[in-house]
Amino acid sequence: QARLVESGGGSVQAGGSLKLSCAASGFTFSICRMGWYRQAPGKERELVSNISTTGTTNYVESVKGRFTISRDNAKRTLYLQINSLKTEDTAVYICAACWSRSLGRYNYWGQGTQVTVSS
Repeated sequence: QARLVESGGGSVQAGGSLKLSCAASGFTFSICRMGWYRQAPGKERELVSNISTTGTTNYVESVKGRFTISRDNAKRTLYLQINSLKTEDTAVYICAACWSRSLGRYNYWGQGTQVTVSS
């Protein structure tokens, strides 16, 4: 069974940093596109970043220059380094795995890890 387990969330002050991790199992990690989404209370889930199998990255405009997505295929782990946190970054951050172009969706999803930023 595919499994994604996020960690690294927490409560920090604005301007601080966090590094989120997503440990993957149950599928071939190295051939899967990976992504990070976030969902704040009362808002729709938002794609914040993704990374291809070859290392190509994408970011939503609001996080460019502050967030860095990376992957370690040997460790079967996806990361999101978050710097210069803003209160508007407060959300549950969710790991997604294995984008299917034909289906238009990711196949697998984690439970999420909470990031709370205070002013």
